[in-house]
Amino acid sequence: MCTAITFSAKEHYFGRNLDLEYRLNEAVTVTPQNFPLKYRFLKTENKHYAFIGMATIKDNYPLYYDAVNEKGLAMAGLNFVGNAHYNKPQNDALNIATFELIPFILSNCEDIPMARELLSKINLTDTPFDEELGIGYLHWMLADKNTAITVEPTKEGLKIYDNPVGVLTNNPPFEYHLNNLLQYRHLSPTDPENNGDLSISSEFLSHGLGLVGLPGDNSSVSRFVRAAVSKTYAESYKTEEESVTQFFHILQSVFQIKGLTRFDGKLEKTVYSSCMNLQKGIYYYKTYKNSRISKIDMFYTDFRGKCLLTYPLITKQSFNEVI
Repeated sequence: MCTAITFSAKEHYFGRNLDLEYRLNEAVTVTPQNFPLKYRFLKTENKHYAFIGMATIKDNYPLYYDAVNEKGLAMAGLNFVGNAHYNKPQNDALNIATFELIPFILSNCEDIPMARELLSKINLTDTPFDEELGIGYLHWMLADKNTAITVEPTKEGLKIYDNPVGVLTNNPPFEYHLNNLLQYRHLSPTDPENNGDLSISSEFLSHGLGLVGLPGDNSSVSRFVRAAVSKTYAESYKTEEESVTQFFHILQSVFQIKGLTRFDGKLEKTVYSSCMNLQKGIYYYKTYKNSRISKIDMFYTDFRGKCLLTYPLITKQSFNEVI
């Protein structure tokens, strides 16, 4: 289970929680402009946009979970098992394997209109990276500073939706989440007025009654609602420090605590949370065991080089010792 969101303050941000029961040696990774991007069905790209994000590196290939490119276009893949459908490679088609989609889009597109046009031409194939990893059944959210879209591979084809709320979780399909959100329009950060004949006063009860009914469980449907409401009413700030901090607070509202979601003897947790500044190419992250925010600025790296740059995650908790 995962949750991705957008957030607009003075600048624009995109990020996600990666919720899994295991780790895959993921690391913050910069794919520089001149790194040869190899594809299964297309020619190698030797010159392209640079991008930074979280990836597992295997055989010198970056398997990205989320990333932002130098032009400010961001993308994240989230589990969509049971609904995701891929095709066989087709002759004379733009065949892209699912694990190639994030690098392919971010290496070639500057914004959502360009990404939407390129996506409309793609035949997404059922080609695994290798036998060990198999096939990841995913859907994706993309965002630039102006808008967001959701992309879902289905039996009917690759569907592209406008995403007006800037939120994506997992099953069921995106249209269901949008329709389901309509029944929570009454939620508000202010206390409700007594519009009936009840003479009972809530003066000494509690503030926050306007959010009574906001779901608090870990299901993807509830996380979608909770993330949408949280980001809608969260205060917007002007400084980078305040905005990034607020972004992580929003993600914390759908954070998965290890032990609360169990299946097949496994314990799911939020492995990491990420936040990307779309204008500045900065990648921030926290991990389950380290709540301190780490920062990597793509433009302070050799983003014009030819080799992948990796920054292993800092997973040990650090404390600011006052005494």
